[in-house]
Amino acid sequence: MTAITDDANETGDRWDDGLIARRAERRTSPDGEPGPDDDGPSTGDDDGPHGSATAGGDGGEGAGDPGADAYGGPLKDRLDALRDLLGLSQARLDGRTLAEAGRVLDEAAARRRLSSRHTVVAIAGATGSGKSTLFNALAGVRIAETGLRRPTTSAPIACTWSEGAAGLLDRLAVPGRLRRRPLAGGDGDEQLQGLVLIDLPDHDSAVVRHREQVDRVLALVDAVIWVVDPEKYADAALHERYLRPLAGHAEVTFVVLNQIDRLPGDAADLVLDDLRRLLDDDGMAVGEHGEPGATVLSLSALTGEGVGELREMVGTFVQERTAAARRLSADVDAAAAALRPVYVADGRTGLHERAREDFSARLADAVGATAAGEAAERAWRRNAGRACGTPWLRLWRWYERTRMPGAASLEPPPPAEDELTARQRVEQAVRSVADEAASGLPTPWAQAVREAAQRGARGLPEALDELAVREAEATGERPQRPRWWPAAVLAQAAMTLLQIYGALWLVGQIIGVLEPGIVPPVLVMLAGIVGGPLVEWACAAAAKGPARRYGQDVRRRLHEAAAGCGRAKVLDPVAAELMRYREVRERYATVSGPARPGAGPGGTRARTRARIG
Repeated sequence: MTAITDDANETGDRWDDGLIARRAERRTSPDGEPGPDDDGPSTGDDDGPHGSATAGGDGGEGAGDPGADAYGGPLKDRLDALRDLLGLSQARLDGRTLAEAGRVLDEAAARRRLSSRHTVVAIAGATGSGKSTLFNALAGVRIAETGLRRPTTSAPIACTWSEGAAGLLDRLAVPGRLRRRPLAGGDGDEQLQGLVLIDLPDHDSAVVRHREQVDRVLALVDAVIWVVDPEKYADAALHERYLRPLAGHAEVTFVVLNQIDRLPGDAADLVLDDLRRLLDDDGMAVGEHGEPGATVLSLSALTGEGVGELREMVGTFVQERTAAARRLSADVDAAAAALRPVYVADGRTGLHERAREDFSARLADAVGATAAGEAAERAWRRNAGRACGTPWLRLWRWYERTRMPGAASLEPPPPAEDELTARQRVEQAVRSVADEAASGLPTPWAQAVREAAQRGARGLPEALDELAVREAEATGERPQRPRWWPAAVLAQAAMTLLQIYGALWLVGQIIGVLEPGIVPPVLVMLAGIVGGPLVEWACAAAAKGPARRYGQDVRRRLHEAAAGCGRAKVLDPVAAELMRYREVRERYATVSGPARPGAGPGGTRARTRARIG
């Protein structure tokens, strides 16, 4: 089973989409029993036009097979989702993380192509537990060697109650010389038709090769009968290495307390109760209160006490023909549980709108959008003052510029250390938005988000520099003037003409050309002298609104340009990674199946106690 070993069936093929797509109905008899095509073993060669499974069936089995649709429905959806999940994750997760899930898919494909009319059950146990004796008792004939010499069983031995199991035994690498039938010349007990029973070496054998064979076979069989004895039923090696990691496989597990003939009086019941307690601590369901889980019973393989009850339970279990699907479902559960840390986020994930706005604001600040807007506003007001100012003021400013070149410069030169785009602020903005987007994500996906942001940020400062240069060139041109500017210029020209006219009138009176009367020309001159600054002041006041709107427009354009550049280079790649994560999270939810309270090690125990409480 999945928690035991990483040894997969090396001969199994990779999961093939075509195995699902190639569907064809098999012939059945009128009474619903398998048709003639269902005789004989089902092998991997049965995937032809007339040999593949039906929509919910098992490759090589007919529609009349009770287990034909065991791999359909939710289990098929989960396997498809697991395959999609691995495909979407290969570029984000390392191969070791996905290895077990890939093994589950390989084993699902391999088992699906083999006979679903057979159920492979392994008998496992420690040295001296009596598993070979129980194996012989179930077979009704001496097959496995028993005795005091340890280890007695050195290789897996198989006993089959019907034909067609050759492919399954080949998958388990059981040699032909170790394949047996229960009775010479017959098929044995009809109740066990379809059973393939495997006697394994000791799981605690001193021979390393024996333990490796146990782990390899346990990863491939459909169900396990664990045989324990009164002396080793609490062995830590059994519980910590096998039973506890395989708590999720409890529904395909039997735990048998053997050798109860050695216990006096009520000792067998006491030991059995203690064994149930240990299994409860391991998280193995014991089938109480309607909860699915491991089957626990006591017997004596030597005297035959309780063997009939076990035979009946195993027979019912085999006739259901769902063990393979249940085992595979448990394997998918285990793979999903192992992958949970790399797919399930802590809390809500994604990039909030506020984070996007803050990122855009940081880029706009780095590119100098606010300063550019203020400079554009000042330029507008300055141009308004030049256009609406008095001619005498413009002459004075011209005189100042000619006398002291550069003295009229209104804008101080920028410090030499200030770059057009503050690279450090851009990098800080990228780090902040990447951390916000990666917050709560599993480590591999958080790293993928940060890498996407960093890749996009490589050319971001240069792109913002180009935006700033283009905007500076656009705002450096003479800003558009409001409609009232010609009227203001005309009014200023009228004030100037009044000044000139009054001055000429006054001069004409002084030289005697015109009749004397100083008051009228003086009033005309004063009107022009006072009216000029008033017009200039009124224009400056009226220019504040347009200047402010012009500066805001420049700031807005630069802000939008910086935001668009940041969105294209950073936010969009980050959003793509988040979208990929949401997609794999949805596929993982399908793989995990519906939420079950108390699932996982100890989960059944928690549910049982909750029901009792």
